[in-house]
Amino acid sequence: QVPLVESGGGLVQAGGSLRLTCAASGRTFNSYAMGWFRQAPGKEREFVAAISRSGTTTAYDDSVRGRSTVTKDNAENTLYLQMNSLKPEDTAVYYCAANPTVFSSRTYSRAADYDYWGQGTQVTVSS
Repeated sequence: QVPLVESGGGLVQAGGSLRLTCAASGRTFNSYAMGWFRQAPGKEREFVAAISRSGTTTAYDDSVRGRSTVTKDNAENTLYLQMNSLKPEDTAVYYCAANPTVFSSRTYSRAADYDYWGQGTQVTVSS
């Protein structure tokens, strides 16, 4: 089990920034690749960003690449997503998730490969 708790969401104007935090419990955080997903009302959950177990390799969806940075602090059992230049279309509930498989282009964007999920944090971007 890897309990995950997201925080840092909120209401921000377009062009603003937010930093989402995902706090993990337990001693195995460094055994998991981690990902961020989001789900807007009426839409499917979609991949946002992912990071390898060590934190040295990252991947982003095209919709956020260049505007977002995912980082992982294994010493603090914490995952972050810094989002800049936010757009109204970024409005969604954001979830962090833990993936026990080896970080690869075949798996990091697939929600089914993630075993543990947080409860989500709402991000709302006003125009």
